[in-house]
Amino acid sequence: MLDLLIRNALVFDGSGTQPAVKDVAIQDGKIRTTGKHLSESAAQVVDADGLALMPGIIDSHTHFDAQITWDPYVRPSPALGVTTAVIGNCGFTIAPCRPAEREITMRNLTQVEGMSLDVLRQGIEWGFETFPQYLAQLRRRGSAINIAAYIGHSSVRTHVMGKDASTRAATDGEIAHMQQIVREAMHSGAVGFSSSTSPAHNGEAGLPMPSRLAEDREMAALVNAMGESGHGVYMLTKGGHTTVAFLESLAASSRRPVMIAALLHNSTNPQAVFDDLDAIARANTRGRRLIGQVSCCPLTMDFTLASPYPVEGLQRWKPALGLAGVALKKVLADTKFRDALRTELASRATFRLFNGEWHKVQVVEVARPENAAYEQKTLAAIAQDEARDPLDVMLDLAIAEDLKTVFTAELLNSDEDAVGRMLNHPHSIVSLSDAGAHLTFFNDAGFGLHLLGHWARDVGAMEMSEAVRRLTAHPATVFGMKDRGLIREDLAADLLLFEPDTVGRGPKRRVFDLPGGAPRLTTDAVGVHGVWVNGQQVADSSGLLEAAPLAGRLLTRFST
Repeated sequence: MLDLLIRNALVFDGSGTQPAVKDVAIQDGKIRTTGKHLSESAAQVVDADGLALMPGIIDSHTHFDAQITWDPYVRPSPALGVTTAVIGNCGFTIAPCRPAEREITMRNLTQVEGMSLDVLRQGIEWGFETFPQYLAQLRRRGSAINIAAYIGHSSVRTHVMGKDASTRAATDGEIAHMQQIVREAMHSGAVGFSSSTSPAHNGEAGLPMPSRLAEDREMAALVNAMGESGHGVYMLTKGGHTTVAFLESLAASSRRPVMIAALLHNSTNPQAVFDDLDAIARANTRGRRLIGQVSCCPLTMDFTLASPYPVEGLQRWKPALGLAGVALKKVLADTKFRDALRTELASRATFRLFNGEWHKVQVVEVARPENAAYEQKTLAAIAQDEARDPLDVMLDLAIAEDLKTVFTAELLNSDEDAVGRMLNHPHSIVSLSDAGAHLTFFNDAGFGLHLLGHWARDVGAMEMSEAVRRLTAHPATVFGMKDRGLIREDLAADLLLFEPDTVGRGPKRRVFDLPGGAPRLTTDAVGVHGVWVNGQQVADSSGLLEAAPLAGRLLTRFST
């Protein structure tokens, strides 16, 4: 008897070919067969008439490294159709980590990924020091979805260099030590090596995240150490000073794919992202496997000036980095500080999160009732009404409200024509959900449902079958997950059942389910009827099942 039989589904098999109405039979966590009018009996039969079935979504850019130690359900991803998540992006991992390094690791995550320090202190289960021990803990505890993990550069650097990791270049001996950690991680099952050179990535006290201090020779040594394993992806969140030509040289020397993030469209410098994609395409013509991570979502972020992630990558914001309370308000009130910011924002940049587009920054929530009239207004509109500069409006309001004013900013990826081109680029990968990070700022964990509903169905930027491929078989191929990403006999039964006419993501809302009752933003699925991981159902039309099984597997074997 079969474990599960899904009848009469419009099957998008992940290959990009046109769908067909079929039955899909599942047994022992795998797809046993597909076809019309299958006659076998099953413990569970699902009538999918009018619904579509696809492989589960593979989310290749998440930050669940900490959350998964206290929440094996990695909420909200399973309910949003995600059946596999790649953790450890940008080099921001929590292993390797000795007890003496835990506090700085958590403080760095608090700054760079918008995570609550209290939540991390209460939530992380530190049952490991080395990366292999971390993987062993994940395997032992289990998870609702499949997990693949990068070995992260900043954690490796901190482990080897201690407090110097964010202040200086590494010595030859330190680089050799880091190489050995990377080799050990790859041998134990890491999916690759991740890093960042982005100026937006700052840690405790405003210091650069450790990977940003790496010289080219260090980066090359560690990527090549990864490549010695014969598998793995080098993932980098690229700063403007890091050239695609250098990354192509790493792809050549390591003989491994290089995944470049975060390629987001900037309306104030609209050609920059296409220049990077063109350079990536040229590298591929020379046999170098480069791929650009792009997002199908506009990057919109809530923030306060007490934790102003969108502006912390600005060079002229540095005097305010790491400050709090009275000291921070003093800097924000300084005329020279403000004038320097205005000058920087008036200049062009290859990449930066915030670009002074004040008509895209809105006051969401004020802290004092006398300012209620500002809510739901843009800073540009307020500045025009009051004949003031919008930067002064934002800073003065925040100071007057003890930095508790909540703003929202539409930062990047707001030009749909441009984003449509990026999504269809032959060397892009749809990604960048950042699930598990920036929990109080934004939530794009439903990116896959947005691609299906908005871009494929509503906008028509691509066929639904191509959208499915982009979310399933394509990332599976890039990462060498040879048993996932397609609805094929003997492959893993990771499945998403949805209604094509309604599929999408709902509005964001705030819940209070983090350790200590702390808040996070979440979003609900729309049009999802079922999610199965390795043949076991974890979600239905109401969301995550109350007694959802920990059906996921730790993925540690990847094809070359």
